[in-house]
Amino acid sequence: MTASGRPANSTHKAAIRQENEAQILAAAERVFADYGFKGATTARIAEVANVPKANVHYYFATKEALYRRVIENVCSQWLEAAMTFENTANPATILRGYIEAKMDLSRSNPYGSRVWAHEIVRGAKFSSDYISTTVKDWLDGRVRIIRRWIAEGKMDDVEPYSLMYMIFATTQHYADFSSQIEIFNDNQPLSDAQFADAKENVVRIILRGVGLI
Repeated sequence: MTASGRPANSTHKAAIRQENEAQILAAAERVFADYGFKGATTARIAEVANVPKANVHYYFATKEALYRRVIENVCSQWLEAAMTFENTANPATILRGYIEAKMDLSRSNPYGSRVWAHEIVRGAKFSSDYISTTVKDWLDGRVRIIRRWIAEGKMDDVEPYSLMYMIFATTQHYADFSSQIEIFNDNQPLSDAQFADAKENVVRIILRGVGLI
């Protein structure tokens, strides 16, 4: 028995399942980003994950189920990045933290952002129900907070949805259009120092635009 009362064998199996799912999901994220939903195959995903194709189908019955899980995982990371909205009452600190977290995710997890972009450009065929419930509820909650800041005179009177869309677009640009950025950067990816400068500039431009600095 483990300390939680679960049999050790059950805990071990759960850990193995979690590890295998994570390995498949990471591979699927990359393949869906490179080939889109139609172009991606479970065989290619299995090859990238270095697992038998049967393993992919064991954990995810269909390609659609795997794709949807990737989409939801990506979005969950973005929603978690907005936890700063819950942790402080200072609008400048909150928005800075959110923008920086989203920028960091674009740098550390560009494939996920690109999968999301593919899905949205295609009309959110597989995720419209998730977006219209989970994501919309989250966004509406952030908008209510921003409207309260405006009513309290803490920031300029801007349209909150437009502000959030701007943050989405700008932060995700560094993942979705990284090839363009590299071309403009003399065919080199941004260095750590360049990315840090870019992140600070994005923060300052947005905060200044809403009267927070």
